[in-house]
Amino acid sequence: MAKLGEAYEVIVVGGGGAGLTAALTAARLGRSVLLIEKNTKPGGTTRLSVGSISVSCTPHQRRQGISDHPDLHFEDMGKFAGRNAPRDNLGLRQLYVRNAPEAFRFLTDLGVEFMGPVPEPPHRHPRLHNVVPHSGSLVRCLLRACRKEGVTIATRTELAHLRLQDGRVTGVVLKDGRQVRAERAVILACGDFSGSAAMKQAHLSTKICNIPGINPASTGDGQRAGVEAGSELINGDLAWGPELRFVPPPRPSLIARIPPVRAFAKLTNWAILNLPQRLLRPVLMSFVTTFLAPSQGLFREGALLINSEGRRFCDGTDGPEVAVSRQPGGEAWILLDGSMAEKFAAWPHFVSTAPGVAYAYLPDYRRNRRDICNVAETLRDVARKAGIPAQELVETVAAYNAASNRSGPRIDGKPFYLIGPLKSWICFTDGGVRVNEELAVETPRGEPITGLYAAGSAGQGGLLLEGHGHHLGWAITSGRLAGQSAAFALPVRGCEKRGDQPAAYRREQISELRKEG
Repeated sequence: MAKLGEAYEVIVVGGGGAGLTAALTAARLGRSVLLIEKNTKPGGTTRLSVGSISVSCTPHQRRQGISDHPDLHFEDMGKFAGRNAPRDNLGLRQLYVRNAPEAFRFLTDLGVEFMGPVPEPPHRHPRLHNVVPHSGSLVRCLLRACRKEGVTIATRTELAHLRLQDGRVTGVVLKDGRQVRAERAVILACGDFSGSAAMKQAHLSTKICNIPGINPASTGDGQRAGVEAGSELINGDLAWGPELRFVPPPRPSLIARIPPVRAFAKLTNWAILNLPQRLLRPVLMSFVTTFLAPSQGLFREGALLINSEGRRFCDGTDGPEVAVSRQPGGEAWILLDGSMAEKFAAWPHFVSTAPGVAYAYLPDYRRNRRDICNVAETLRDVARKAGIPAQELVETVAAYNAASNRSGPRIDGKPFYLIGPLKSWICFTDGGVRVNEELAVETPRGEPITGLYAAGSAGQGGLLLEGHGHHLGWAITSGRLAGQSAAFALPVRGCEKRGDQPAAYRREQISELRKEG
């Protein structure tokens, strides 16, 4: 257990991308900073991510001759929102697109390497930049810089409550009973609440509230603490998912085993830009065929979803994510026959894709995911390989074929494939506490709670982050802005001398900092 001091100027709760960035930013501004992380090591959901950031005006865009602007990015983000567009926080969206380019430069200055950008419609320009060799590189660079700047990092240290005095946040109370003062501010950067059964039941629809989150440690500690301090949750009913994904491999992939140091990152980036596809593709496939989603194209071409009892339980083309979560063990397999398998060996029939990286076909899964790719000449044999009842599978396929029209797909050409198991997951919940454009946490009436800031998913504040690369982009961007605001917050001992001036004083100081930045 870490030995902590009695007080720090800034305390950051959560050691993912947003928290590490906030801590580093405040430390670089000369503040003493404590970062607490309840897990055994920092990284959070950032460490689990693909490592994509959507941003405009980067050197990578300019090298490709792309002329982009934050205002165009602002407009394009709105195209992803669909029917939820009226619920978006346009002020925070503007804050994101305007400050994301500087946040991207902040990461590259730390030594983070990116490939891209690559297109993702409806973005009018390619904006998706991917960390290489993987997101562990981003976490490593942030951690190294935090330690260099003297940030105290306490792992296995969990928040219980915020300390409140006369309406101001003055520190934290930890689960083990210890208390630590925050002389200037506390920043909540604890991620989303997809790992909290209680919060999901309270805020998400009954259809999806029992579906697990990808990161079980994302239990909404920041949202809970912010609400207890007087704020409110915005867009608590929105979630990214549920989404079907193949279970992760039993051992880390080749890409995941690459050391996340800059030399390897540069080598990886060079290889992506220069090696012939025949040499590069096998390496990329070890990444794409890991913890990703199956394409809907499989079901449109006649593949069946089969549960652990060997039964078909839904039409895979009609939102199967909820149905899979309700099966025994929450698991399912994808059944294809030989003719379908032939289609999914080449474009446009891919099994999975990682945005901006590559497409994976069935032969790639046979090479790289033998643990989930079961193949046999008979239905009975493929069922035994997958560990599901053979007789039930034979009966299920016979009934399906009997009900199919002559022109419809049938499951009758060997060899047979059972790919799985796959499960349904919630990637993120989008509910965050109310914040203003300084990332100060606010009451429902829009009054800042003195001494409290939030970043990342905890401080999403109604901002919609649809489209790949926006959640991680917001984590880094909001982390920097929250770190700046917290660093310039007036200390506890100075508030009573300045009366109503602290907010104006912070805005003036932060404005000057950004001009210099």
